[in-house]
Amino acid sequence: MVRALALSAALMAATPLAASEGHEAVTTFTLDNGMDVVVIEDHRAPVVQHMVWYRAGSADEPVGSSGVAHFLEHLLFKGTDTLAPGEFSATVAANGGTDNAFTSYDYTAYFQRVAADRLELMMRMEADRMRNIRLNDEDIATERDVILEERNQRTDNSPRALYGEQMSASQYLNHRYGVPIIGWRHEMETLDMEDALSFYQTHYAPNNAILVVTGDVEPDEVKSLAEQNYGVIPANPDLPERVRSQEPPQTAERRLTYKDARVSQPYVQRSYLAPERDPGEQEKAAALFLLAELLGGSTTSYLNEKLQFEQQKVVYTGAFYRGVSLDDTTFDLIVVPAAGVSLQEAEDAMDQVVADFIAEGVNEEDLDRIKMQLRASQTYARDNVDGIGNRYGRALTSGLTIEDVQAWPDILQAVTGDEIIAAAREVIQPETSVTGWLMRDDEVTQ
Repeated sequence: MVRALALSAALMAATPLAASEGHEAVTTFTLDNGMDVVVIEDHRAPVVQHMVWYRAGSADEPVGSSGVAHFLEHLLFKGTDTLAPGEFSATVAANGGTDNAFTSYDYTAYFQRVAADRLELMMRMEADRMRNIRLNDEDIATERDVILEERNQRTDNSPRALYGEQMSASQYLNHRYGVPIIGWRHEMETLDMEDALSFYQTHYAPNNAILVVTGDVEPDEVKSLAEQNYGVIPANPDLPERVRSQEPPQTAERRLTYKDARVSQPYVQRSYLAPERDPGEQEKAAALFLLAELLGGSTTSYLNEKLQFEQQKVVYTGAFYRGVSLDDTTFDLIVVPAAGVSLQEAEDAMDQVVADFIAEGVNEEDLDRIKMQLRASQTYARDNVDGIGNRYGRALTSGLTIEDVQAWPDILQAVTGDEIIAAAREVIQPETSVTGWLMRDDEVTQ
């Protein structure tokens, strides 16, 4: 389901949400040109993280231009009207800071971590490249080679990464989540100036961006600087509605086998289509999050206890749920068979243990232990300025609100064992699943 794209009503004017009940001190407002701003105060060190998040990721790319979102991320470190190629990062470094950027399915983000008194400089440079990027044919050719080499190193040279691409492509029949973020090689090779500038001119605008500033700052100061630097940039009046192709009903389980002589450790992976966290409606996602923790979140999880220690059929188990997502996500299980155990035996054992877990119900002591660990980790997370900015940025570009982010810990604590089992019964269905075997060329399948 495509979720609401706007931030909560708290963004309509400068609205402080005081630090209380374990929440950060957050102030939000919207500039006249539509740019949303989130300020999270932490005055314990004179450091600030400045992030600009665009509501545009690889799943928003035009068909046939896979990889252009990531390609453009690279190109934004080239020149502008006022900055020479490479001068942006050099200036950040000269001021004692660090900077980088990253692209995902639902967003692209740029950030700098610097001394608090350098915030205005960061805003000025980031605002400059929001609309004033200047590219030439050499920039396009050079960075296209860079991203192709990145794909070569991180994907093409990794059987596990290639296998993961095939799993995603099989899981999503129609949605762009089935296309790799870095892009398919044959489409990356054709990316040109027109592709990059078209994506840039469409999506890189203040009314499609969220500024997240965390650290030793005052909200009024951030607002003044944001209005001075970002507020003068015109909104894009033709910003398209964020509509994506959606999944049809999935009615047939899928299987794939990926063989590669470079595989050092074969394993079985099962992926189920699963609902994401929705604004104001996060309870089911919370149950799935806890289900993943109970099944495969640690060495003491249910799968590990049964399959590794009791039956000694595997050497590793895992369960994963990525709830922060604009559209339907996945719930994944992985088992790595022990020596002498076939992939089929490992898969059968995994299925039986999951069925037993659902039939037996949740052990309340295990659930209480996980909830206690979550409370501790959430407390420690408040000490990580980088992590806080990422947590809010990922959530807001994926359709959630400030209130959703701050309600999440309490929602997790309120989930019951019965709700977890109900979520498991709903999601763990063969019709929406993909089962993959990663194996060596010479390995038998039985």
